[in-house]
Amino acid sequence: MQASIFSLFAGLILTAAGPSDDMFAELKSAPSSFEAESAAEDISAAFNESGSPTADLLLERAMTAIAAKEFTEAREFLDRAIAVQPEFPEAWYQRALIFLNEGLYDQAIYDLNEALSSEPRHFEAWLTLGLVFEQMGQSREALEAFREVLKIHPFHEVAGSEVRRLTPLVDGRAI
Repeated sequence: MQASIFSLFAGLILTAAGPSDDMFAELKSAPSSFEAESAAEDISAAFNESGSPTADLLLERAMTAIAAKEFTEAREFLDRAIAVQPEFPEAWYQRALIFLNEGLYDQAIYDLNEALSSEPRHFEAWLTLGLVFEQMGQSREALEAFREVLKIHPFHEVAGSEVRRLTPLVDGRAI
């Protein structure tokens, strides 16, 4: 009996992790950039919650290591967080940023795709993927990624600017 109650409780905790659908709905329907930014900050904070206290602690330690520019140590913490909680998009995303810092684009793209596989609404992962594609000269893929950001976060300034800049280059100018 106790085991089944614990399993039920653990299941509730795991489903409560990360940003909720309501948070994304609030972001998408925000009437102004100020309100959108507030909703985006709440979502970003919620991404740090995986549903696993161990994975959350490992992410926290990784973030501390990143702030101290201890990237090897940070990557080790993120490797462990991913091993503990493979569906933890923020751990994949943060490790992708480390790979980018090291110039390891293929690994970064892989991790960004894993983050997006776990949470397709991770707008910062989409943004980063777009920036990577752009840096690699893949303008069409970059534009698609930036458009994905705007579907989730319509007021995202960088994504909006990139879409306005890349659209005529990729899709051509209207006559």
